[in-house]
Amino acid sequence: MSELSHPPTMGYFELLGMRVVEWSEGIAVVELVADERHLNRSGIVHGGVLGSMLDSALSLAGLHCEIPGRVRRGMTLSLATTFVGPAGPGVLRATGRVRGGGRKVYMASGEIIDAQGQLLAMAEGAFRRRSGSESPEGIAE
Repeated sequence: MSELSHPPTMGYFELLGMRVVEWSEGIAVVELVADERHLNRSGIVHGGVLGSMLDSALSLAGLHCEIPGRVRRGMTLSLATTFVGPAGPGVLRATGRVRGGGRKVYMASGEIIDAQGQLLAMAEGAFRRRSGSESPEGIAE
């Protein structure tokens, strides 16, 4: 994995407490330390938190850019999520991998595990690179 010279750290990422811990061409890993702010009324991590983690990891897997000061931007076209088990407080890790596609549209899949390695959720989706982000060189920030 490459060094994280400019991972996303603003806006929604900060609101939820997500951070990118690994990122290279075709793969991204997002972590979150779930606490009471992330729990629903049943005392487990809200599915929206898990969905957001998966959306972020899968999307970022197709948007890596090696060049400092440049970025690649994209958007989610579709995301199908399956919740496998309940997530409690602690470290959650979402891994996304590009599975195919072309210059603009790509498909990715991934999963979330907890600190014990238990599978919590899975997803697959289609994503679109925004204009100018089709090439690995990206665009100026």
